[in-house]
Amino acid sequence: MLNNIEFDLWADGYDKTVGISDEENTYPFAGYKKVLGFIFQAIMRAENAAVLDIGFGTGTLTTKLYERGCSIYGQDFSSRMIALASEKMPNAHLYQGDFSKGLVEPLRNFRYDYIVATYSLHHLTDAQKNDFLLDLRNYLKESGKIIIGDVAFETRKDLEQCKLKAGDTWDNDEIYFVVEELRKDFPDLSFAQMSDCAGVLILD
Repeated sequence: MLNNIEFDLWADGYDKTVGISDEENTYPFAGYKKVLGFIFQAIMRAENAAVLDIGFGTGTLTTKLYERGCSIYGQDFSSRMIALASEKMPNAHLYQGDFSKGLVEPLRNFRYDYIVATYSLHHLTDAQKNDFLLDLRNYLKESGKIIIGDVAFETRKDLEQCKLKAGDTWDNDEIYFVVEELRKDFPDLSFAQMSDCAGVLILD
């Protein structure tokens, strides 16, 4: 369980809409701070980890890792997001690119202790997710891990229940993780549920 100090890590620059959804424990961002805190703690177990962040946005998670000695690499679709994140992490290796088409070439030249994606991969179809995750495994160091924090469910039934509860606020353009279905291709996948609509998936 995170303490107050660890929760406060995510206070600055916390998007208002995300914050309201998280505080009210509603879809889609219920559990957001728990998700980021869980991933942060997992990565902090390693010293000076090399971390690749897929869809890093303004660097909410990676800035905290950067400040604690991690080497940060990243790919994001938005040049504005990259500009904002670069101000916070001047020595990070950040590149623009559409991850639905895979990693950009410069990022393929490295191997990473951790590859993370928070609230970004739900823009991929289930087939694209599978292909992308299989490809990302090629860029892990021997004991590396892929860690995904997102709207995610253990079963399709859990997703449908959340969809019913969310009503008109449900985003039909986003495609969420269903862990039991993903395990067909990734049997060693582990999953930690953080709220009724969010969780963390870990792949070796």
